[in-house]
Amino acid sequence: MTTLTTKDVPMSQAQRQWYEAACSKIDLERLKQLIFDLTAKHSPTGAEREACEFMADYLNSVGIKAHYQPITDISGNCYGRVKGSGGGPTMMLYAPIDTLLEGDPEQDLPHAGPVHRADMRPEPYIDGDLVIGLGASNPKSMLALLTEALTCVVEADVELKGDVVIATAGGGMPWIVPERNHTGISNGVNYLLSHGVTADFGVICKPWDDIYYEHPGMVWFKVTVWGNMGYAGIPRGIPGFRSSIIPAAKVILDLEEWLIEYPDKHTSDQVKPQGWISALRCGWPDKPAFPGAATEIWLDVRTSPLQKAAQVEREFDQVMNAILARHDDVEAEWETVVTCDASATDPDHWVVQSALRAWKEVHGEPYPGAPHMAGQTDAATINRTGFPLVRIGYAWLGESDMPAEFTEGLGGMGVIRVPDLEISVKEAIYTVIDSCTRTREEVGLTD
Repeated sequence: MTTLTTKDVPMSQAQRQWYEAACSKIDLERLKQLIFDLTAKHSPTGAEREACEFMADYLNSVGIKAHYQPITDISGNCYGRVKGSGGGPTMMLYAPIDTLLEGDPEQDLPHAGPVHRADMRPEPYIDGDLVIGLGASNPKSMLALLTEALTCVVEADVELKGDVVIATAGGGMPWIVPERNHTGISNGVNYLLSHGVTADFGVICKPWDDIYYEHPGMVWFKVTVWGNMGYAGIPRGIPGFRSSIIPAAKVILDLEEWLIEYPDKHTSDQVKPQGWISALRCGWPDKPAFPGAATEIWLDVRTSPLQKAAQVEREFDQVMNAILARHDDVEAEWETVVTCDASATDPDHWVVQSALRAWKEVHGEPYPGAPHMAGQTDAATINRTGFPLVRIGYAWLGESDMPAEFTEGLGGMGVIRVPDLEISVKEAIYTVIDSCTRTREEVGLTD
């Protein structure tokens, strides 16, 4: 955990009054309804159009001029803008909108679990303070809480000098959907930033009520272990017939040993990059009589801002060559299939410091420091190709508070307790007012 020093920049009396007025406008029932309605707009990666069009309509209905930005016939982004009087910075509030599951048991199971739980389905319901449904927590509540914060700023008639942009993009999940134009790996936010939507700095909302100025990256590798296509009736040891699966098991075990040691070697201030062997493929499930000639292994290896993808690729080459040297019965080749470099914002940058001040304001004490993490998000791409960015978040529903049926595994990230979001709405309001009621010079912009 890295301790951050918060630089106190007091609010003026007017800013303090605007902040208190905006916080008084927070409407948790409105927020709950928005999360429910947004969760009901199914938005699997590469098919986010309905959800983004809904958000554009919603933003316009609360006085935030917004637009739907199409990418394909079924995928797109949404962005809105609250104009300031001039002379201040432009700040972006950002959260993704696509879900990690398809919401279809035919596609999600058995990999997501033995049953298609309610938090994996895009048919939400409200249970007291809880909203339950696919993506209700991540990403839908993240976008909703930022929307509520900006709505409160508008309703409180805060006298902004700078513009506030609120945006969401499709294709943010760290996966690829071939049947939908190979959408994924932050393609939506890349499109957003290269098609007219930008800012001087920004905030991204993700799980955990913590402050991160470092944003993890990732590299995916595919390893192919070769054997021969065989037949289940052939005795072992017959020349010209050898399994690809048994040698692949040796490779998997050796790779796991490397992955266990990998994080400590590459830990930065806030990122401790992890890595997992995530998928295997061999043979035909409907033809088990014929063992496959190739066993394919996929890995997701996370990176810290201390690393570049090319460095990780070289390290992986060394690891694989060492594995081949140890096992003369292993024939394998490998390739890099995805790269997304990590990025970082200077912790002394205005937007990071403003987020720290917001946390201190709401919690009544200085921010103690963030635990190391390795969650890859659109933040790495925005920060690397767009502008300085800080990650804020909301309290993740812990197992002690989670309904028992949803405690196993990641599920559909689909359970959120709405009152838990109030703290984060206040933090977002504070950062907007702290930043966008000041001049560009006051926030360190000299252009």
